[in-house]
Amino acid sequence: MKFPDELHYSIEHIWVKIDKDQVVLGITDFAQSELGEIVYVDLPNIGHHFDKDQVFGSIEALKTVSDLFMPASGKVIDVNSKLVQDPKLVNSNPYDEGWLVKIKMTQSDELSQLLSAEEYSKDLGI
Repeated sequence: MKFPDELHYSIEHIWVKIDKDQVVLGITDFAQSELGEIVYVDLPNIGHHFDKDQVFGSIEALKTVSDLFMPASGKVIDVNSKLVQDPKLVNSNPYDEGWLVKIKMTQSDELSQLLSAEEYSKDLGI
C-alpha cells in the first residue's frame, strides 16, 4: 500500500495535493482497498462551496456506501468526469486518474490539520 510523500492526508482517508490556493482531492489507496470494487461515485457540481468536514459526495462499492468529507473549506472548481463512465479508476489509480474534485480553498490554515504520509501510515498502524 502506498502513500505518496508529496500528498497530505485526512483522518477520513482523503488525500490532498496542494498547488497554491487550489487542491486536488481523492481517496487514499487504503480507503479504496477497504471499500472494494467501486461501482459509483457521487460528486458535487462545480461552483458549490463546502466547509471543512462537510460531506461533499459519496463512493459506492459493491457492498457499502461511504461519505466523502471535505478536508478544507473551499469552492469546487473541477470534478473528475471520467469517474461517471469508469468509477473503477478510483481502485486502479487512486492518486492519479482516480482523483475526485479540485477546490479553490477559502481557509488555507485548515490544511495544517492534515497528516503527512508517515503520520497517516502510523495512524493506520501500517
